Amino acid sequence: MPRTDTAAAAATTAPARAAAPARPRARPRRTGAALWALPPVAALGLVFLYPLALVVWQSFTPEDGGHSTAPYAEVLAEASFRTALTNTVLIAVGATAGALLLGLALSLVIAFVPFPGGRALSRFIDLFLAFPSFLITLALLFLYGTVGMANGLWTDLTGAAHGPLDFLHTPWGVLLAEVTYFTPFVMRPLLAAFSQLETGQLEAAASLGARPWRIVRTVILPEALPSLAAGGALVLVLCLNEFGIVLFTGAKDVVTLPVLVYTKAMLDGDYTGACVVAVVNIVLSVALYALYRTVMSRTGGGAGPRPGGVPHCAGA
Repeated sequence: MPRTDTAAAAATTAPARAAAPARPRARPRRTGAALWALPPVAALGLVFLYPLALVVWQSFTPEDGGHSTAPYAEVLAEASFRTALTNTVLIAVGATAGALLLGLALSLVIAFVPFPGGRALSRFIDLFLAFPSFLITLALLFLYGTVGMANGLWTDLTGAAHGPLDFLHTPWGVLLAEVTYFTPFVMRPLLAAFSQLETGQLEAAASLGARPWRIVRTVILPEALPSLAAGGALVLVLCLNEFGIVLFTGAKDVVTLPVLVYTKAMLDGDYTGACVVAVVNIVLSVALYALYRTVMSRTGGGAGPRPGGVPHCAGA
């Protein structure tokens, strides 16, 4: 009887084992998921990719018809393009450096120095991100413009005909406006990183005799470096494409790539030249983003506490 039961059990399980390999039937589900993905992909292509393709196509279309690289050769040889490219890069790099330094300093104060209103100021930074750029520029004009409050106070006190401040129409004014506007874009990720920092590390470093700057350099900065790099890369890309701040400061001599696109398209009627400048601007932005992704992937996308960092603070 036991042998018969065993044989029967083997006979009943054999078909089940034989039928087991016929499981992979997930293709219909994948096909259905692909069908569901087609509408959003088509909408993305129609709204974004198709206009972008038209811009690229127009940049290779000279005024006399046909398609060639002659428009690129003409635009790249213009002195106005080289000036705009230089202004764009210098202002973007300068504004990014200023926003990084100011954002890091303010974030350290808000996160680690207790003072009344610190929490409200941190929440205000989130609200500040929703402000349009021209609003900050108008505020600076009211403060430091030729007829602003600072110059008005100076003329009232000294009786002079004009105030001493007249820099908002220069590259320095554009730089100040961009640093003011983009600093919260650096502070937001930094404050989020500081909020997750273990206070035990700071207490251990302080108990070992480390001074505040040594604690910042060896404990806080390694933790915040990925957030600092992310905020800096974001600000740099935004500054490369900033148009409203340059326009509202009234800096006529400060021509950047976005301003050159507007000038060629709206004022000169040179749509092909405007498309060429726009493509160059897009290439710069994409290259910068690719470089940022490469750096972040090589650094692991994050920086944990440096091995032995807290003990090395001793004796500072």
